[in-house]
Amino acid sequence: MRKLRQKIKQLTANQLELPKDVIFDLPRITMIGSYQIYIENHRGVIQFTDQFLHLRLSKGELRLVGKQLVIRTILPEEVLVEGIINEIHYID
Repeated sequence: MRKLRQKIKQLTANQLELPKDVIFDLPRITMIGSYQIYIENHRGVIQFTDQFLHLRLSKGELRLVGKQLVIRTILPEEVLVEGIINEIHYID
């Protein structure tokens, strides 16, 4: 049943030419250099320090490693982080 729903979503996204992040609730990540990152569709902060950010996603997790990390904005599904971003890890 789950695979059928997934297939229907895929067909709908393709036919209507909708962005996959909207249909599948995927994270959208926008990065400006290595100094700013904007993440949409997160499900909450698991852990945060000035060197590490660990976010829950609808499917998996996202980890940022850096220096002087600061959360500038946080909303229920969006977060803006600034600092020196050295690594980004997507864990499925």
